[in-house]
Amino acid sequence: MMKAVLFDFDGTLANTLPVCFYAFQSVFKEFDRRDVSAEEIVGMFGPSETGIIRENLLNEEKEKAIERYYEKYLEMHPELVEKNNEIDELIRLLKDRGLKLGIVTGKAKRSLEISLEALNMVGLFDVIITGDDVKKPKPHPEGVKKALFILGTENNEALFIGDSEADILAGVRANVYTIGVQWLPEYQTINFVTQPNQVMKNIKEFREFINRMNTRNLRFLI
Repeated sequence: MMKAVLFDFDGTLANTLPVCFYAFQSVFKEFDRRDVSAEEIVGMFGPSETGIIRENLLNEEKEKAIERYYEKYLEMHPELVEKNNEIDELIRLLKDRGLKLGIVTGKAKRSLEISLEALNMVGLFDVIITGDDVKKPKPHPEGVKKALFILGTENNEALFIGDSEADILAGVRANVYTIGVQWLPEYQTINFVTQPNQVMKNIKEFREFINRMNTRNLRFLI
């Protein structure tokens, strides 16, 4: 029986990629005097925002740059990130079904808290694993496995939903049912190299899936 649903955050639960791109582009422009494209930034994804800046910024004032990132992220969040009523309704549906909910994200705790607060999502999730909570980010399965352990849930009782190749690979390596989604205006992966169990283009598809699968053991679907 399905007991838990784990989500990636950026591009999956919230259309936060635009504000991420804006904040990173602002930092690289200010500190390195260089323009970076959204595609280049996606190529840096894996570590948390602090890790990305520490690994990719040429300027030695990395801690100052990290602070500037969070300033820009907070400043432009209201303008660049809109609440999504369909996502809110989906979360309510899953909670009404008695499912445990979790987030497994590469975001740093600080930026995730900004987004959760802005989108009125604080307190909705039973477990949250950020990029600060793992030694090995996605596509390593550490975060997914850690979330399952905290929830007391077996891998055949959970599914992991994400919009990136790294999400799907992490889910596959953790041996959980994986769903690749492209249901928000901005998402990371157009064509998955690692094939998820399903790809969904809209939230309605997932709601229908939940209605069909809530009482079935996911082991038989993998």
